[in-house]
Amino acid sequence: MTAPPLPEFSRIVRASEFGDGTRTHDVAASDAERAALARRFGLRALTTLEARLRIVPEAAGCLVTGTLTAALIQACVATDEDVPAQITADVAVRFMRGLDATTEEELELSEADCDLLPLEDERIDLGETVAQTLALNLNPYPRVADADEKLRALGVLSEGDVGPFATLKGLKLGKGD
Repeated sequence: MTAPPLPEFSRIVRASEFGDGTRTHDVAASDAERAALARRFGLRALTTLEARLRIVPEAAGCLVTGTLTAALIQACVATDEDVPAQITADVAVRFMRGLDATTEEELELSEADCDLLPLEDERIDLGETVAQTLALNLNPYPRVADADEKLRALGVLSEGDVGPFATLKGLKLGKGD
């Protein structure tokens, strides 16, 4: 059986290297890694991806906390124009031994809880952790600021102009038949 390929942005840290939780781990994606991540996440460009992380050992694994920063360009969902974005996001992931990734048991997490991932082979991947955190913080529907005006100029009607209440709106304003 062959091992699965490494992710585009991989920074492996073995459990024996976790330390005492006081050391910071600075990770930054190279040009090639950023290009590969941009393809993976459907970005036009990923010009910066960096993180400052801390690994705190725990009895059942470790807690990774810190902050990631990214500069990127997404495509506007309405006009296909470039939408630049700056992302600063907190990273909080707990890696646990014995956590079966395939379990069907549902865990209830509050917003204060961090993500849980299995600690496999006594190692974690800080790069993939940062990449996944970036993906969770991308705007799913990026739009340029003047997208509505540009669409209106092209003759595209808004939902309010064609929705089920558009006729009622016209009657209320005295524009009905």
